[in-house]
Amino acid sequence: MTPVELSRTVLHAVRRAVDAGELAVAVLPERVVVAPPGPGGCGDYATNVALQLARPTGQPAPAVAELLRTRLLRTDGISDVVVTGPGFLNISLDDDADGRLVRDILRAGPRYGHSDTLAGQAPEFHAAHDARAVVLMDAVARVLRSQGARPRLTCAGPPEDAWVRILGIPSDIPVGTGTRSDTLRPVPAPADPAPLGRDAARWALLHPAPHDRPHLGPGHDDEHLAQRETNPLFRVRYAHARTRALLRNAADLGFTPEPGPVAPHGDVLPTLADHPRVLAATAAHRAPDRLARHLVAVADALAPLLPSVLPLGDEKPSAAHRARLALAEAAGTVLAGGLSLLGIDAPDHL
Repeated sequence: MTPVELSRTVLHAVRRAVDAGELAVAVLPERVVVAPPGPGGCGDYATNVALQLARPTGQPAPAVAELLRTRLLRTDGISDVVVTGPGFLNISLDDDADGRLVRDILRAGPRYGHSDTLAGQAPEFHAAHDARAVVLMDAVARVLRSQGARPRLTCAGPPEDAWVRILGIPSDIPVGTGTRSDTLRPVPAPADPAPLGRDAARWALLHPAPHDRPHLGPGHDDEHLAQRETNPLFRVRYAHARTRALLRNAADLGFTPEPGPVAPHGDVLPTLADHPRVLAATAAHRAPDRLARHLVAVADALAPLLPSVLPLGDEKPSAAHRARLALAEAAGTVLAGGLSLLGIDAPDHL
């Protein structure tokens, strides 16, 4: 983990603490400075971010530091965090953290990020007889099941044939009535999404937040079907297909993925490490758009890495190539698993 990556990791821990209500601060720092520890410090790097946050949060710096320390200790790549002096965070890095995270992802496969934290819960959801409401309910149920819950679903009317056949809605959702608390009420789609086909239609309905109006109908359909970088679904599926192509090409060159240190890797590892948290937040907030945006972030972070995965010219495959290939495979695995939870296919060829 480079100093720049560590800075982003600490800032991400601050943001998560704010999102969780543990820190109340109106304006977050734009960046966190990390540097070798000074006198009295220890570890590989130190930061004074807790001292910067003490006044705006109204908490003592040591208390802020201890809160951030707890979060940082759960982060891959960090082996220890010690609070010293008036509230300095002293961070020790784990040299094998990159390889361990990649191994964990490849071991779990598309189920990486799944958990049983919601086991025993059976939340009830009701959808209006509306294509977007039913697709949203189906996606929410998929993510909740990934966290161990067993949601119960009802719809105001029987699913229409096109919803089942084209949009992938289960045909056995029972008809029922909902209450104010369990009814999902997204802004309805302005046009029939079915002409887009299953994958593009579901993305068009799920990528916007439920309170936002989907871009559908005349003048918008091309943005969901076009195979170009301005289409976020294309970027996600293309990134996944590239990882599969790289695995095939590497096999032709006689080498296979092997997790290990990868430098530089930009934001790929932090976004992959964040995937379990995103799934948990998606389930908690009943918001598949969070997962959709996260998959776009993974795809965009992966793009700069891909050209360096295979040897160039007469270059022989090295440990670095094998590690980068393993990281690409792990990212592709996360993309495929996330798309599956949204009910969208992740083809190996695009």
